[in-house]
Amino acid sequence: MFRSLLKSVCSVIAVKGKANFYTIFRTGTQRSQLLQRLPAISAHQLIAKRLITDRAKSIIDDAVKDNDMVVFMKGTPDEPMCGFSRAVIQILQMHGVDQIVGVDCLQDPEIREGIKEYTDWPTIPQVYIKGEFVGGCDVMVQMHQSGELHELLVKEKILSEEPEPEN
Repeated sequence: MFRSLLKSVCSVIAVKGKANFYTIFRTGTQRSQLLQRLPAISAHQLIAKRLITDRAKSIIDDAVKDNDMVVFMKGTPDEPMCGFSRAVIQILQMHGVDQIVGVDCLQDPEIREGIKEYTDWPTIPQVYIKGEFVGGCDVMVQMHQSGELHELLVKEKILSEEPEPEN
C-alpha cells in the first residue's frame, strides 16, 4: 500500500484516478492529511515529481554556465564529506586538474534536491564540463578507467595535452 511507502511529501503529488484524471497535492500538505485523503492508493497509481525552485535553478544555471568545470558535491574539493565526492575529486586530481570548482550541496537543501531534478540524475556528486552534464561517481570512474575522461578534459581544454595518468 501507498501508506507504508510515503515517507515525506514531495512538492507535487499526482494520483491517477479511476477516470484517468489526476488529483494534485501541493507543498504544505501534511503527511497525516495526505494519508487521510489517500486511504487506498497503491504505489503504481502514484506519480510524484519534485519541482526545482526558481532560486535553485538560477544558482545551478549560473554555476554550470560560469565555470568550465563544476562539481556539485557533498563538501568541498578540499574537504569532501562523502566517499563518492572524494573519489570524483581524487580522479580529477589524478588527471592534473588543479582548479576544481565545487558547489557544496550540504549547505543548501534546495540545491541538494534541485540538482537531482536539474539533470534527472538521482545522486550526488554530479560533474559538468563546459555546460554539459558528464555524470556522477560511477561514470567518472568508468571514464577514468577507459581513458575517455582524459580525452574529454583535453578536448574541452580543461587540461593541456599531456600523457594520460596510469590506472
